[in-house]
Amino acid sequence: MVKPSGAECNIDCTYCFYLHKSGLLHHRPQSRMGDDLLENHIRQYIEAQTGEQVVFSWQGGEPTLMGLAFFEKVVVLQAKYAKPGQRIENDLQTNGLLLDARWIGFLKAHGFHVGLSIDGPRQLHDRFRVTKNGKPTFDLVMNAARMLREAGIPFAALCVVNRENALHPREVYRFLADELGTWRIQFTPAVEQRQFETDAPARVQDQPLEDDPRARPGHPDSIVTDWSVDPVDYGRFLSEVWDEWIATDIGRVHVNLFETAVAQAAGQPAQMCTQSEFCGKAVAVEHDGEVYSCDHFVYPEYRIGNIADAHLGNLAFSPAQQDFGHAKSATLPRKCRDCAYLRLCWGECPKNRLIRSDTGEAGLNYLCAGLFAFYDHIGPDVVRILQRLGRI
Repeated sequence: MVKPSGAECNIDCTYCFYLHKSGLLHHRPQSRMGDDLLENHIRQYIEAQTGEQVVFSWQGGEPTLMGLAFFEKVVVLQAKYAKPGQRIENDLQTNGLLLDARWIGFLKAHGFHVGLSIDGPRQLHDRFRVTKNGKPTFDLVMNAARMLREAGIPFAALCVVNRENALHPREVYRFLADELGTWRIQFTPAVEQRQFETDAPARVQDQPLEDDPRARPGHPDSIVTDWSVDPVDYGRFLSEVWDEWIATDIGRVHVNLFETAVAQAAGQPAQMCTQSEFCGKAVAVEHDGEVYSCDHFVYPEYRIGNIADAHLGNLAFSPAQQDFGHAKSATLPRKCRDCAYLRLCWGECPKNRLIRSDTGEAGLNYLCAGLFAFYDHIGPDVVRILQRLGRI
C-alpha cells in the first residue's frame, strides 16, 4: 500500500488510525512522494512481481491530494517498466471529495479500481467523517459516487463499522446496497487501543480478561477508544447484514467478509489478509520511501527499511517481515487454536489482539466474541450454499 501523501488528508475523521503518523514519524507538513522516489518504487515493485498481474494500491491519508499530474506520471512509469505480458492495475482508496470531471475521465481511461469511504446514510456517515472545521461530508461523498456511477466506473464502498453505525446494521447495508450504486462492500471494524497514537498495536501490557468491562468501549478504563466498535455489537451487525444479504442479494452484492467465509469453508484461500493464516504481504510504503510491515503497523519498531537503500522485493521477503507474517499464526492463544472456526478467522488481525482469554492467556482478539457469534450464526447457511455448489 503506497502512501504518496503520507498521513495528510483533507478531512478529519474522528476514528482515523493514520492522521497522527505525521507527528509520530516526524514528517514535515505537506510531505509528498518525489518523482525519483516514485519511479524507484514503480520499477522495484514491478521487478519483484513474478505473476502476470501487478496491482498498485494507492492509499493515504488521502492520495488524491497528490493531484492528477502525479497519477498521470504513475501510468507512464508503469508502462515504461512493465514486463512483456504483464497486466498492470491500480487501486485508489479515496474519500472522494476531490474527484471532478478530469479525475473521473482519468480513472475511467486507465481502468482504476476505486474504493470510496462511506459509513452509511447521512446521520451515521457524518457522525465521524467530517471536514477539518467539523462540517459534514456526506453530500460531497455522494456527489463522488454519482460521478463514478454515471461514468460507469465500478467502485467499492469501504464502510468503517464503528460504535454507532454498528447499532443500525440493516439501515447501513440497505443504503450501501440500494442507494450508493455499488455491488462491492467492504466492512472494516474500527478498533484502536487508547494509546494508538504513540504505542504500536497489540502492545497493551495489562490485557483484561475477555469478560472484563475494560474489554468493551465506553468504560472509563477501557483499553480501546470510545468510538471503537463493541465486539458484541460487531457480531450482531455482521449477523443481521448476513441475513439481509442471504435473503435478497447473494450473487448480486459482494461483501468481503461473507465471500471469504464461504470460500474458506469450501477449502479455498482467504480473500482477506485479516482472515488469513499468515499475514505480512500488505507492506506500507510511505511518501519518503520508508517501508513498514503493514499500514496498521506504521510505527518505528515495525520499519523494515527504505527503498532508497534496499530493493522493495528484498524488504518484503526479509527475515524480519517473514517473522512478522508468521507470528500471526504462531502466537495464537489456545482458545483460538481449539476453536471450531479457526480456519475461517485465524485470530483476525494481529493489531486487535488486545485481551486475554478466560484462562488468562494473552493475545486474544478484542473482536473474538462477536466473530464467534457471527460464524456460529452463518454456519447452517454456509452448509446449504456449499451443498448447492456441490462442495459437500
